[in-house]
Amino acid sequence: MFSFFRKKSPAPADAPQQPAVAAQAPAPAASPAATPLPSSVLSAPANVAATPKPQMERASWFSRLKQGLARTGSGIAQVFTGTRIDDALYEELETALLMADTGVKATEHLLRDLKQRVKDTKATDPAQVKALLIEGVAELLAPLERPLVVGEFVPTVIMVVGVNGAGKTTSIGKLTRHLAESGAKVLLAAADTFRAAAREQLSVWAGRNQVEIVSQEGGDPAAVTFDAVNAGRARGCDVVIADTAGRLPTQLHLMEELKKIRRVINKADATAPHQVLLVVDGNTGQNALAQVKSFDDALTLTGLIVTKLDGTAKGGVLAAIALWVRERQAAGGGPVPVYFIGVGEQLEDLQTFSAREFASALLS
Repeated sequence: MFSFFRKKSPAPADAPQQPAVAAQAPAPAASPAATPLPSSVLSAPANVAATPKPQMERASWFSRLKQGLARTGSGIAQVFTGTRIDDALYEELETALLMADTGVKATEHLLRDLKQRVKDTKATDPAQVKALLIEGVAELLAPLERPLVVGEFVPTVIMVVGVNGAGKTTSIGKLTRHLAESGAKVLLAAADTFRAAAREQLSVWAGRNQVEIVSQEGGDPAAVTFDAVNAGRARGCDVVIADTAGRLPTQLHLMEELKKIRRVINKADATAPHQVLLVVDGNTGQNALAQVKSFDDALTLTGLIVTKLDGTAKGGVLAAIALWVRERQAAGGGPVPVYFIGVGEQLEDLQTFSAREFASALLS
């Protein structure tokens, strides 16, 4: 299912089993073969059987995604139930897109694009216009579609951030399961040290996935991540994932704590963190875009996980995020893809993001 993992050669049997002292830690190794594969292929270590995701399983996911986006897409799809293509149709579509929290700028972009497509194709039927809108939405969302590559650096250090209640720790657990199933050796860092429930939740996921965890009650979050990165290197881990405490972007003193964690990770490994992922709740609509901008300003995000899209009427926010990413890249910034989206609590409800799949599920 996930096409992001290439593993280095196994660590020597006599590799140290305790966190190394930072001053004595060897430089991180780089693997020249770490390149993403097509999203339909699972890349596994040479000694682990590669299991491509069955087509029928992805079809089952599409069905769940379509069901999850029903509240967002129903209002948009109803616009095309008439028989005429006129100004009234475009006005209704504009209202429906805004109601889906697509945002003013993304709505204007989609309407301009759709009118041009209708003109170029000489479409005369609302059903045709709907199909053209699917194409337009898929094209707008395309910059968000990119596989997460793990293995370019060993260990690959992933810092995960987000506000309380976004599903951050649960997403880490699901991601860990998929990594572990593809043969990766994962170490978790419980850097949300002041909330016992967060440590316990992450410990449960570590137990389920049979992976190690670095945890310290009431300790300094940055110190926990520092120890985890060194431990991951010493123990021959492929991936270190750091869970952090929930932060509202308006809590400036708490955002400074996240910046500190990022700096300390970089001290433990000069190339890290290799990924800074923000988990956002799809139910928050335009507020999700505000979170993306704020966390990016503070930490320079490398990717997103969008959760809880099932049952929300605000799934159109992905279009707003996509337009922001386009503008960011046009200004010389890097990509901020949506690596995964979630539509439920089960393990299989967190899947890689596909722009065309999302557009089709939204408007079918």
